[in-house]
Amino acid sequence: MQHLRQIGSLKHHKTACYGTLVPSDEVTVTYKYGLPLVTLMLPSRKERCQFTIKPMLTKVGTFLHDLQKEDNGIESAEAFTADGSKIPATALMEVLLMNDFKLVINNTTYNVHVPVKEKCTKEHAVEAEDVRSLVHRLFTALHLEDHQLRRERELLQKLDRLRDQLVPLEQMKARIATRADARTSRLLWIGLALLSTQGGALAWLTWWVYSWDIMEPVTYFITYGSALAFYAYFVLTKLDYVYPDVKNRQFLHYFYQISRSQHFDVEQYNKLKEALAETEESLRRLHQPLHLRLPIQEMNDKD
Repeated sequence: MQHLRQIGSLKHHKTACYGTLVPSDEVTVTYKYGLPLVTLMLPSRKERCQFTIKPMLTKVGTFLHDLQKEDNGIESAEAFTADGSKIPATALMEVLLMNDFKLVINNTTYNVHVPVKEKCTKEHAVEAEDVRSLVHRLFTALHLEDHQLRRERELLQKLDRLRDQLVPLEQMKARIATRADARTSRLLWIGLALLSTQGGALAWLTWWVYSWDIMEPVTYFITYGSALAFYAYFVLTKLDYVYPDVKNRQFLHYFYQISRSQHFDVEQYNKLKEALAETEESLRRLHQPLHLRLPIQEMNDKD
């Protein structure tokens, strides 16, 4: 029966353990439960000790230090590659156990043969993948709902903050929009008045002052001038002269003009609106059953 006990200091007991085995003079490496076991004879105690190594966590220096902690008769311990190159203490044991190596203890050299680790068969790999998938589903089933509740609480708090910041901006925007709309409407009525005046003036000149023969070239050049003005609008704006679009363009011109005078930050307002829309979309997706693995409970209170 193998006896196990703690070796070395408390900080090393997680990475190494030993047992009394059949006496032998060699240093051997075997694998048990997927972990390498280094077995060697302690010089002064003359007993075999077995060290369980975690390759990805244990460093070569830690392993050698554990040897010296276990047997005070070990004055020096070093590790070398098969060709005699010294392995630094900061290297991981995974690097040391990739190939055969030499272990020098108190000027005594041990040639250590590292066996090839058995590879998992395809069936074992499939079983391991199934186990990982099952663990993942169990973790999701146990923790997803709590995560969703915390996420919903965070989104609701963010919505409240954004709405509080938008309230004064929305009020100022409404006032600016009202003034800009009034100016745009006034401009449209002025345009209608000018066109009406122009039509009346042409009629008066045609029937009461001059004849049609005289006024016909005048009306022609007025029409040509209007077409030239519409074409110039297209060249400058790259847009057709469509009355609804012209009205919206003029509204935006007045809106930005008034915003600058009122110190209204349009860019900040747009960023807050975009953040609000993204937060609402995230909250909507969180509540959609198709995006959830488990139904989320309704929150009775909101932090």
